[in-house]
Formats: sequence, C-alpha cells, structure tokens
Amino acid sequence: MKTQTHLLHQSKINNNCPECYSTEGLEFSFTQEEKENKLYSRASKEIEESLYCHTCNQQIFPVKWTEDIERVYEYHKKLAKPKSSGIKLKPLAYILIISDAILIGALIYYFK
Repeated sequence: MKTQTHLLHQSKINNNCPECYSTEGLEFSFTQEEKENKLYSRASKEIEESLYCHTCNQQIFPVKWTEDIERVYEYHKKLAKPKSSGIKLKPLAYILIISDAILIGALIYYFK
C-alpha cells in the first residue's frame, strides 16, 4: 500500500514569528494523506497543518501562536479544500466485481 501526501494549501503570512520576530518568513501548509493500493484509493479525513518560519528555520507549534496568527490560521484553514475521504475504486476492482457478478449469475442459472 502506497501513501501519498497532497498539499492542499500553502500560504506565506506577514505576521511576526514568535521565535525570531521576523515578519517575512512564516508559511502555513495544509496537507492530507492518501492511501492507495491496486483496488482502491482513499484520502484520510484529517488535515495536517503546520506553520514554518523560513527565517529562523523552525516549525512553530500552536502553543506559541499569537491571537493574530490564530485568526490568520482560521482564514487559511477555510481555503484548504480537502479531498473526498470516500473510497475510489480503480479499474481492476470494477473488473473483479463484474466478473464475480457474471460468475454468480452463471452458477445460479446452472443449478436452477
């Protein structure tokens, strides 16, 4: 089973970094994982968000966020549109389902 990470939304913000107090390096990233195998693919329901400062090269955890950063976070969270978390069947799964239906129909017809 393969796992892919999809970037849903990425945005630089102009707030002060709680570590280095720079106003130019903060960036929000919203990602979502998708698990995939030969029969289907499915995206997880959880969206992972992170705040990274490119000036001091540190990830800023939510404990250190200011009220201004939290307001900007809420705005950008609305912009991150997650992928559907339903199961998406691949062509091999459809072939297996159809061939099973034909086989069951043939067995019912034969033993009737």
